[in-house]
Amino acid sequence: MYVSIAEVFVQNKPAGWLHCLLGLFFAIFIRKRHMRSTRGALIVFVAGLFLGLFIGIYQASDMDRIAQGYAVRQRGTKFTNPLLECEVAKDALGDKELRPFQRQVQDFIGKEMRARRIEDIGVYFRDLNNGPSFGINNDKKFSPASLFKVPLMIAYFKLAESDPKILGKKLTYTGRSDDNALEYYRPSQAIQPGKAYTIDELIYRMIVYSDNNAKDILLSEVDTHLLAQVHLDLGVEIPSGGTPEDFISAQAYSSFFRVLFNASYLSREMSEKALRYLSEADFKLGLVAGAPPGIPVAHKFGEHRLKTNAAIKELHDCGIVYYPANPYLLCVMAKGRSFEDIGNVIRDISRIVFNEINVQHKGPAPVVAVK
Repeated sequence: MYVSIAEVFVQNKPAGWLHCLLGLFFAIFIRKRHMRSTRGALIVFVAGLFLGLFIGIYQASDMDRIAQGYAVRQRGTKFTNPLLECEVAKDALGDKELRPFQRQVQDFIGKEMRARRIEDIGVYFRDLNNGPSFGINNDKKFSPASLFKVPLMIAYFKLAESDPKILGKKLTYTGRSDDNALEYYRPSQAIQPGKAYTIDELIYRMIVYSDNNAKDILLSEVDTHLLAQVHLDLGVEIPSGGTPEDFISAQAYSSFFRVLFNASYLSREMSEKALRYLSEADFKLGLVAGAPPGIPVAHKFGEHRLKTNAAIKELHDCGIVYYPANPYLLCVMAKGRSFEDIGNVIRDISRIVFNEINVQHKGPAPVVAVK
């Protein structure tokens, strides 16, 4: 970006002033030590002044680029985009494109809450290329429910980096209990009693079909210290007996997807594998319903009924929407009295976000709401 001389001096560019002064001092120094001719001193003075000004303009331009925020990423994979270098704008929420975008989501949420289709909600959005983000009640706490199948998968894939054979180990589902029975959205394909599955197959079924029985087997086998370490490493609270029913926010949970996208916790291979499984999830409501067909969405949903008030239900959907060349993270956690109503709200928020991204990048026709 070009920076004019006036901008160096006027628009809070201290680098310009500093380097011009350095040039001046350089000229005076040379004059006193070596110059006896007034004309020669004048030439050196002017040269030093312009040298300092040139450095100031160059550095001010570079500082301006940094202030806006940028990221350099490694290419070549489908779902991950490892970060090589990053500098995020200090005030990402002040981005001129995101302010009206956030207001549009807020206005929609206000309308849905007045209509009592939702009781409470938390939303977190992040541009995964350059980092601009916004949140709406993004620190509001909810019960993660099936969302915590993602850190369980991460724990196994972390172990597989040092012990690849672990994913091939077979475990048998006895069928003595069925943890899917009370779910509103039951798995379309569930593991069968008496059948043995590899750990990798169980992870796949836990993520793609949200099979609670697969999750239970994996939980019984995992090293609890390793699972706890995943939570600690990513700064996410570890649930225990004394943990409140609602204990995680949309923004906090989003860290699991960010580290997978950046391949900063697991290897690139394992991060890619995890996001591929998440992209094959067969839950097609929520985030997926708000994006047009053909747009990959690596996501996980979770449902929960409050123990303190069975009439209140929670439905969440968090993940990465792979808008061409501009993937973004969207996490929506909400409470209401109907899973269908909450799911429709999540779908419509996803649609609003996709359409706004689409407008900013001048993409294809917007997604039209289907009544």
